[in-house]
Amino acid sequence: MAKILFEKEISSKIPLPVCIINSKGKVVSANEHIGDVFIYDGIEDADFFALTGIKTSDLYSKVDEGTHFFLERNGKQFKLIISRESGEEDANLLVFFYDITNFENLKDRYNDERVCVLRIVIDNYDEFEASTLPEMRMRITAAADSVIRQWAAKNEGSINKLNNSQYVMYCQYSHLENIIENKFGILDEIRQIETEADFPMSLSIGVGVGGKNLITTEEYSRAAMDLARGRGGDQAVIKRVSKIEYYGGKMQTVEKGNKGKSRVIAHALKQLIEQSKKVIIMGHVHPDMDCFGSALGIHRLCAMCGRTAYILLDEVIGSLQEIYEQAKESDNYIFVNNKKAESLADEDTLLIIVDTHRPSYVENRNLLTMTERIVVIDHHRKAEDYVENPILSYIESYASSTAELVSEILQYAAPKKTLIKLEAEALLAGMTIDTNRFAVKTGVRTFEAAAWLRRSGADTAEVKRFFQTDLEAFKIRAKCIAAADFHEKGVATSICEGCNEDAQVVNSQVADELLTIKDIKASFVAGRTSQRKTVISARSLGEINVQVIMEKLGGGGHLTTAGAQVDCSPEEVIEKVLELLK
Repeated sequence: MAKILFEKEISSKIPLPVCIINSKGKVVSANEHIGDVFIYDGIEDADFFALTGIKTSDLYSKVDEGTHFFLERNGKQFKLIISRESGEEDANLLVFFYDITNFENLKDRYNDERVCVLRIVIDNYDEFEASTLPEMRMRITAAADSVIRQWAAKNEGSINKLNNSQYVMYCQYSHLENIIENKFGILDEIRQIETEADFPMSLSIGVGVGGKNLITTEEYSRAAMDLARGRGGDQAVIKRVSKIEYYGGKMQTVEKGNKGKSRVIAHALKQLIEQSKKVIIMGHVHPDMDCFGSALGIHRLCAMCGRTAYILLDEVIGSLQEIYEQAKESDNYIFVNNKKAESLADEDTLLIIVDTHRPSYVENRNLLTMTERIVVIDHHRKAEDYVENPILSYIESYASSTAELVSEILQYAAPKKTLIKLEAEALLAGMTIDTNRFAVKTGVRTFEAAAWLRRSGADTAEVKRFFQTDLEAFKIRAKCIAAADFHEKGVATSICEGCNEDAQVVNSQVADELLTIKDIKASFVAGRTSQRKTVISARSLGEINVQVIMEKLGGGGHLTTAGAQVDCSPEEVIEKVLELLK
């Protein structure tokens, strides 16, 4: 009894709300300030868990950890500071309620008033300018300018027009939250503006948030804009300190009519090769026909420049086997494995990466740290993790394939009829498989590149032979199509049984076949490779953005064609896809 009276006397002298809890979770005593926390009288003998929702065992663990609870009661926020009455394990606990309401309000106000930087660019403005009459162009750009300025005013943003196609806007974070909640509705508004061009107007928006100062926040917005444009435009990308978010991306990337950039890249790449003693050409793990054909094309450019080039190819599986054997027998190429490539690389080596821009996907990640002279050529939409600071980067998501980009480079960097027959066929095969035989993601420039390869000696019958599969693979494909499941909203899924060294090719073929079924809008097919790695191919007709779904699984691609490689089973990955679709 004397002990309880002593505890009450001590707690009454503390100018904070405080109560004493026994090991059973009952309130032994509380001082007069406890009314600031709990609105009811007489909490003595009450259960602390009933009052706060905090278990007694958790209170004791917090004491041992030296951490705190936070509680919101009576319109205020409190930080609970807990200490033991004595050194005994089951000693009573003193719980102090420190009022942090003003601090939390100040923190919320600081967060809400943080300045965010939004960079806004009208996509394909040059193509739009070239395809419309001056009067129509002025009317449409004025309409777009009006939509952008009204959107900025609605969100209390300060906006400046940098040139005909670029804006920069500053707004508070509280308004950005409203923009995010509306999923950047301005993207849809701009797309609805009528134009005389054969493609709609669209925006790319790069948002920088949470930098330690305005300079850092602006750098975030530039990085976000690079991602938005590298992923094909018509989308908003938000870059925070350690997180990137994507919104939009509903429209297929518009092909660029001007080939000026490919001409500049071609001459720059030729100069870099000529300035290098050694060149290593590297693709992604488990290379496909697009990757292999592009590597052969770049190897030819190196040979023209009189430089020795090495193609890193650690393992050849499935459909590449035949064309690889032809290339090896010709003695025109030097293929090396990972160990040999690492022994060849030094700081002066030129490393050319084809058909990927992600460090996690390259054949040998160690090579990225062995030289700073890195070139990236790719056609996939830009991902969060990309090769940083390459001396030359050519990532164009409008292109059908890396083979298309390499073919254009060769046209400008090399004299006519430079390619040998095998190289022309390998590049054409890469374009063929990435476009599903020129059925998807195929533009005018795709056919122009294919025509140039045909003139360079590519035999279409020979290209078709590269895609022939054995009878067993044909049976697997047929069985996989027959076993397909059909879900709501026009989604088809299937799983290829067993392990197949041609799993990537079979999956993509099955996914393409499923799209030919009436009312099917997207297809997902998973199967295991001979190395027991699960690969999934995703295809769509454009309504469903399969790239975004594959990115959630660590993969990527394009709006209508994407894929991923995962460690879980095919059944598990299909379940994940269906969850993501919901």
